[in-house]
Amino acid sequence: MIWSKEETLSKDELRNVQNTRFAKMLERIYSNVEFYKAKFDQLGIKPQDIKSVEQLCRLPFTTKKDLRAHYPFGLFATPQSEVVRIHSSSGTSGKPTVVGYTKEDMRIWCEVLARVFSMAGVGKDDVVHNAYGYGLFTGGLGVHYGAETVGAAVVPSSSGFTSRQLMLMRDFGATAITCTPSFVMHLADHAKAEGYDLKKDFKLKCGIFGAEPTSEALKKQIANVWGIKYHDIYGLSEIIGPGVAGGCGQSHGLHIFEDHFYPEIINPKTGIAVPDGENGELVVTTLTKEAIPLLRYRTGDMTSIKTEICHCGRTHRQIMPIIGRSDDMLIINGVNVFPSQIEHVLSKIEGTSLNYQVIVYKKGYLDKIDILVEFGDDFCFDSMSAIENLTKEISSQLLTNLFIHANVKLVEPRTIEVSDTKTKRIIDKRS
Repeated sequence: MIWSKEETLSKDELRNVQNTRFAKMLERIYSNVEFYKAKFDQLGIKPQDIKSVEQLCRLPFTTKKDLRAHYPFGLFATPQSEVVRIHSSSGTSGKPTVVGYTKEDMRIWCEVLARVFSMAGVGKDDVVHNAYGYGLFTGGLGVHYGAETVGAAVVPSSSGFTSRQLMLMRDFGATAITCTPSFVMHLADHAKAEGYDLKKDFKLKCGIFGAEPTSEALKKQIANVWGIKYHDIYGLSEIIGPGVAGGCGQSHGLHIFEDHFYPEIINPKTGIAVPDGENGELVVTTLTKEAIPLLRYRTGDMTSIKTEICHCGRTHRQIMPIIGRSDDMLIINGVNVFPSQIEHVLSKIEGTSLNYQVIVYKKGYLDKIDILVEFGDDFCFDSMSAIENLTKEISSQLLTNLFIHANVKLVEPRTIEVSDTKTKRIIDKRS
């Protein structure tokens, strides 16, 4: 199933669409975003000097630091009166990354997600069990409205409450599920333990999974265990949320919707473009975003671009599944966390030092995180309750600020090894 004719444009037709939209986007950011105007003026470039997306290499990058530096609305290109939705994610210095949507942005978001659902064969006769988290993150609500766009009934189950999720999936007759790969395997384990027959008690025919890197072996295991077709989805809040690219099931790649998001692959160290097929960092320019258009946004995700024509009939190029990060970001059950964010939380809590270590591992199919924290030399306690209270406070602040459930353990000062070069803060034991 192909949702829109724009997915099958010829190469020349697609380039004309891209260039037309790109020209409007450059005018928008130059006229309405002081950050970009200053960048252009510094380079001595006017929007009309750039004639094609092929000249993107002449223009500056945008980074997550730029969004945080202009918190909350400094990179918005529309007045507040035109913004109908605001999402955000946690930040490294207490300031979240903020993104906004106009009515047109919302329409396009629904459009690209409708393409993803159509790739999976989901339509008006389906029931979608949506177990992505709802709230300030874009995952749950984005997927929700995309499924409604294709006419499906949506069960907004969000995350957690495993037994209840299984009951709803069975009783409501879910035919499609959307969540992280680790959570759907977690559901499978609990379903077996509770006596369900995964292929007889559920009506699932497909799943749309994303938000965390996943091996091809695990994808096959998910498909086999549940008896469903596995489809990838890729997105990030800064660009639009889920729906930047989706897997059609005909190849290992994900079609990136190039009429809305123009991709580049660069060497993360030099910033220079690499040839098609070579791994590098994905850079995305939004061509149609109104509220917060981004120029050459460095995603930090490592992938490559596949140019071969796909058997599904779509002509948009494909990005291969994400193989890692160009920075030190961790992905914990779909939540993005930087070590510097953890450090910032600890810096606000009296009684702790900033010497800590993060250990990430798998328990079943879910990610677990242990955080060892040294209490400070000036920490005074006269009972075990003082340590328990401090441990609870750290856990609570990590959950409130970073949305992660961590097992916090306080240790004595100078017990975590410190290197004279680069202290190893992260020990990732996940395979």
